[in-house]
This record gives sequence, C-alpha cells and structure tokens, in this order.
Amino acid sequence: MNDTSAVMPVSELNRRVRLSLEREFPLLWVTGEVSNLTRAASGHLYFSLKDESAQARCVMFRSRAQAIPWRLENGQQVEVRALVTLYEARGEFQLAVEGMRRAGLGKLFEAFGRLKERLELEGLFSADRKRRIPRFPRAIGIVSSPQAAALQDAIAAIGRRAAHLPTILYPTAVQGDGAAVSIVEAIRTAGIRMDADVLLIVRGGGSIEDLWSFNDESVARALADCPLPTISGIGHETDVTIADFAADLRAATPTAAAELATQGWQDAAAEVRELERSLARATAHKLASAQQTLDRLSLHLLHPAMRLQMATESLKLIASRLTASMSGLLAEQSSRLQQSAMDLSRLSPRTDIRTARITLLWQQLASSFGRQQASRLATLDRIGDALSHLNPEAILARGFAVVRDANGDVVSDARLLTTGDSIYLRLAKGEIDATVLATRTS
Repeated sequence: MNDTSAVMPVSELNRRVRLSLEREFPLLWVTGEVSNLTRAASGHLYFSLKDESAQARCVMFRSRAQAIPWRLENGQQVEVRALVTLYEARGEFQLAVEGMRRAGLGKLFEAFGRLKERLELEGLFSADRKRRIPRFPRAIGIVSSPQAAALQDAIAAIGRRAAHLPTILYPTAVQGDGAAVSIVEAIRTAGIRMDADVLLIVRGGGSIEDLWSFNDESVARALADCPLPTISGIGHETDVTIADFAADLRAATPTAAAELATQGWQDAAAEVRELERSLARATAHKLASAQQTLDRLSLHLLHPAMRLQMATESLKLIASRLTASMSGLLAEQSSRLQQSAMDLSRLSPRTDIRTARITLLWQQLASSFGRQQASRLATLDRIGDALSHLNPEAILARGFAVVRDANGDVVSDARLLTTGDSIYLRLAKGEIDATVLATRTS
C-alpha cells in the first residue's frame, strides 16, 4: 500500500532545497566569465558566470548593480561575492550576487595590504613624521597630469578661494606603465626647486588598476622624503591608496585637497569681512552718539545777535535800576535835609541865613547827583553803541559778507581757495551760492 502522507509538493521541496543551500553555502567568492547578460527594466542584472566546463545562473539586484564602478559587458572576467540559492518558482539554481570586482583584483588587494602593513611597521606612516600644512601658503605646487580633469578642479578651487595664489604644475603621467616613476620624479623636482609652500598630488577617480601607480612603494617613499608638506587628493572619497597614508594630509578628492591647502586664506578672508562689519557697526554707533551729543549742545547754542540783544536788554535793566536807585537816594537825602533845616530853624535865631545855606547845599547835592547819573547813563550808552557795532548783523548791513567753503567753514584767506571751489556768501539779507573763478592776494 502506498504511503500518501510522505508525498511532498514541489513548492515545499524547492523551499527546503533553497534553505539547505543557503545554510550549507554562506557568502563566497566565485570567478568566471560573464555571458548571456540581460539588463531588466527594473535595473536588475541577469547573467551567467562560466568557465571551461560549467556555468551558473546569476542575479544582481539594482541596489547592488548600481555600485559596480564600470559597465558590465559579456566576456568580462569577474569575481562575484554571492549567496548560493534556488529560484523556487522555477526550481533553478542561481547565485544572488552581492558584490563584484574585476578578476585578479583579489591579488591586487592582497599586495596592497602587504605593502601597507610593511611600510606602517617601518614607521613611514607615523603621525610623528607628518609635516604641518602652512596656514598661509604663498604658492601651491600640484603634481598631476596636464590633461587631467582633477587638475582643473583643483585650480578652480584655488582660484575661487584664494585667487592671489600662484599655482605651479609638476607634470606627470598618472596611469599606465612608467607612471610611478614619473610621479616620483615630479615629487623630487618639487622638493629640489622649493618654489611652493605646499604640494598637492591629485588624480581623478578610477578602478584600482587605474590608481595602482599611487600604490607603488617608490611613490610612498618619495612623499615621505619630500621636504614640502604634501596633501593627497587621489580618486573619489571611497578610494584609498598607499600615497594617501604617506602624504602629510589626505583629502577625499582633488577639489578637497585644494580647499585644505587654502583653508587659512579662506578663514582669514571671512575674519576680515567680520572685522569690517564690526568696524562699520562701531563707527555707526560712535557717529550716532556724537550726533546726539551735538543735538544736546545745540540746544544751548545762541546766535551772536541774540547774545547782543540779551546784553542790551540787561544793560537797559541795569540803567533803569540805577536811575530808580539814585532817585530814591536823592529823595531820601532831600527829606533828611529838610528835616534838618526845620530842626535848625527852631534852635537858631539866625534861621534865614542857615536856611539859605541849607538850600545852597541841597542844590549842590542835587546837581552832583544829576552829574553822576548823567555820567553813568552816558557810559551805558557808549557800551550799548559798542555792542551794536560788534553785532554781525550790523556789520553785514554796512555791505560786508561772511564767506564759507563747501564744508561750512568761514574763509578768511583767499589762498585757501582754488579756482572752481564752491563758496557761500551770507549777506545782511539772504545768501548767495557762488563758484571761485580766480583768487587774488594782497
């Protein structure tokens, strides 16, 4: 009798096989030639990886495929990091590719790691031997290819941030056979000439093979021996070379290397702009404060004519008080004399003679007071006349004028003016704007 309870659906079988494969084979590297490449509208890649005797179906989803730094084509030899799995819907064995590199890069990475470890143990990358990048370099040297876009990016960044700095190119090949030797020669030339204060080593992005010249031991030693401070700007942010470790400072890109070299000048320009703004604010505050002080003082400032008028009125008041005082004093003295005369007339038999004497004294006293009062009034009149003559308005009324320059200052010497100067004439009535045609001095 058949045992139907042991019968398994195909979907369950495929699921178990998939799980078994994924448990048995963790992520691993597989190498082969790309064939039957298909790019789906979704962005996924479907291809076969084959060698002389076998092949395996592969799928690389879009999120992973976008990270490939070159265009994948049929016939390329690649190494893929993949998960062994099964496409359950069709029961097809396949590799789910997580990452990819060109075939042979594994050996390059191993060589990179060995050289890095050896030079690091030697102390070539030690922080103690790193030179300080000058804050204000007077010239910037660049080791790069004259045709490289990275060179133009670096020069553009320098021009944008510190346009006054000269740049000196030490041309070199940056890729291919003999490039490492050329790079070393350019670095040594810069160190001998010493016509720059900092040296940039720049190159654009590329594959590890493209950048391999900068992983050469001779380049690393040339950078370590260079008497100039060095900044490396090689490839993209994710690219790392031996030259980056040997340089005094590593930048993520060629543009970033130029920015690091000019950072001091950029910061100084920002500080100067801030100082200018602070100075403008302080000047405006000082000017406003001075203007307020001037406004307060102007409230107490009187025109000379007003001062003369006030002095004249004060003199008139003094004269009036003096007249009243003398009149009061004269009346008092007169009353006292009359009283004395009456007293004497009662006591003396020679009343008529004494009365005549008293009358004469009274007349003399009145005459004396009159002369004193007239003298004082005459003095007040003379002072008033003198003040009147000093009144600028009175002077202007006699045909004179006050001359002021464009700044409002009084001009008393024709030699202070030149032909074409603007002047302003103040007359007794009104003002005149004029221009100097000629000047004469006596």
